[in-house]
Amino acid sequence: MSLIPRTAGFELSFTLTRHWIPEENHDRPSRPSARLDAAALPRSAHYDPEWVLTHLMGPNPLWLTESLTDRMQLRPGLRVLDLGCGTALSSIFLAREFGVQVWATDLWISASDNWERIRAAGLQDRVFPIHAEAHALPFAAGFFDAVISVDAFHYFGTDDLYLGYLAPFIRPGGQLGLISPGVRDEFTVVPEHLAPYWGPDAWSYHSPHWWRRHWSKGGVLEVKSAEFLDHGWQEWRDWNLLCQRHGYSFYQPDIDMLTADQGRHLGFTQVVAVRP
Repeated sequence: MSLIPRTAGFELSFTLTRHWIPEENHDRPSRPSARLDAAALPRSAHYDPEWVLTHLMGPNPLWLTESLTDRMQLRPGLRVLDLGCGTALSSIFLAREFGVQVWATDLWISASDNWERIRAAGLQDRVFPIHAEAHALPFAAGFFDAVISVDAFHYFGTDDLYLGYLAPFIRPGGQLGLISPGVRDEFTVVPEHLAPYWGPDAWSYHSPHWWRRHWSKGGVLEVKSAEFLDHGWQEWRDWNLLCQRHGYSFYQPDIDMLTADQGRHLGFTQVVAVRP
């Protein structure tokens, strides 16, 4: 499964149709001016790319959120925990696209900063910013219909004990979905071409099979799908290149690592499960 369709002679660019531009950007044109064909991600294509670039913290969160929610069942009125929401772009996207209520929860970004973005989006009645650590969540048992984690769960969710802590916040029949950097297959020896870039944190990148086994332990969750996104590495790298081209923050080691790997090992893992 690819996040973005690949075409011959594909050149990264951005003239997305902007059906919605946040209030903070209404009076200025988007700096990126060429087009990225995002036919496979029509929801994401409705958002101002400069807004995404300005508030990014890694790979494009709207692309990842749309890919993940294609495998989930969301409908208006559901209560959703966006766990590790960063700058709350994914939370705003969820509320606008699906009519859900979202608790935008993050440790690294303050609730006050996220509240400003939520207010600019006009979603103060549907998105609620929370500053909390993933192991100290201030919510009632069974409160959420779904928990979603975009490019974050691998930072805290690989612990054998974590799922037993998180699952009780999800009502019976509720959903848990993650999309995070991952590998096609597990390895114990780092491939030579990845060794210059492989720090201790990279061992949190796991395969769909690993996550399926991890989430299936003890019958806490029933895994519905576990996938490796075949072209995810290209979207990850190309997003960094776009940031570089237009003067936004980017991470050169990621570009170098993904270019060296060419999708042999690295990409995105996407997993969806239901609490029985």
